[in-house]
Amino acid sequence: MRSLEASGLKRALHPPAGIDLSSNDYLGLADHPQVKAAMAAAVEREGAGSTGSRLLRGDRDSFAMLERRFAQFKGTERALYFSSGYLANIAVMTTFAEAGDVVISDQSNHASLIDGMRLSSARREIVPHNEVSAVRAALEGNGAGGAGGASGAGGASGAGGERFLVVESLFSMDGDEAPLTQYAELCRQTGAHLIVDEAHAVGMYGARGSGLIEEHDVAEHVLLSVNTAGKALGVCGAFVAGPAWAIEYLLQRARPFIFSTAPPPSVASALYASLTIVEHEPDRREHVRGLAAALRQRLSAAGVPTGGGRSHIVPIRIGDNEAAVTVAELLQRDGFDVRAIRPPTVPPGTARLRVSVNAHLTADVIERFAVSLISALTRVGVRA
Repeated sequence: MRSLEASGLKRALHPPAGIDLSSNDYLGLADHPQVKAAMAAAVEREGAGSTGSRLLRGDRDSFAMLERRFAQFKGTERALYFSSGYLANIAVMTTFAEAGDVVISDQSNHASLIDGMRLSSARREIVPHNEVSAVRAALEGNGAGGAGGASGAGGASGAGGERFLVVESLFSMDGDEAPLTQYAELCRQTGAHLIVDEAHAVGMYGARGSGLIEEHDVAEHVLLSVNTAGKALGVCGAFVAGPAWAIEYLLQRARPFIFSTAPPPSVASALYASLTIVEHEPDRREHVRGLAAALRQRLSAAGVPTGGGRSHIVPIRIGDNEAAVTVAELLQRDGFDVRAIRPPTVPPGTARLRVSVNAHLTADVIERFAVSLISALTRVGVRA
């Protein structure tokens, strides 16, 4: 504990306070009247808890209906619902990546993907963030190069077994996108399997709002996608979507699914309502993306870098851990709920504010926040 305090890495729990610029409720659906009403009615109808795993007594018709609806939304044959995105990623990686296989992973992938790879029996190769040439070399068996190399069981890539390329479509800490079009083509050429975590993209991109896989039109080259339901969809859990055979295999073999108590049935009804809103109200995501673009432009004009992305996640890199905490505290005093992100969530020396824009915000709030942020950065001596 003393070392955490000395390095500015000790955490504390703080409930929400002030204007939300830190949560993942991008579309503002967590408190949407239709979503809340659907959940409340389901609690009265089906009770508070599921009472068991899906394969015992925890299954409900509402789960099956929701999974069919989500598969249609995603444009896949089937989907399977998990109680969290973390469990869904653990399930995918430990079920499909076996001894003798190779998993090629972007170095900025989420901890749940990393932990899933570590728990699998496959060899893993870590490639530099969004470097297509490194991915090509790894898929062709020429080594990942430059980002930690390979570890785990199995032989070199290209020496037999299956190959999996695993990426986030929208990276949660940098707010930038994976080059999905290039990756899909590389997987087509090499026979590798593309697995895409759409946690921060589902609900926000594409004509239907189903994510960046839809926007880049690469669905036919994606084996599986993992789609968190506790971010833009406003509830909780996650869907794994893909071909029928793969979803059936997960149902039969995925330990995080088989040995977990099913989520409360009311969650399924809430998510069904949430999907309806996403499909029928595209203005919500357009509003969010417009506000994010305005914030990036405002900060850039003031000399504050915001990374290379275009998304609703706007990173403000500060570097020093304590400085990042101090800037966040100054913003909180001004009424903005922004949190400092520090290692191990991000690499050492890259502590930052992770500003997330949501549908409840307005242009006036964005302007007031920009003024407050620029002032806080100046006071701490991070930037002029």
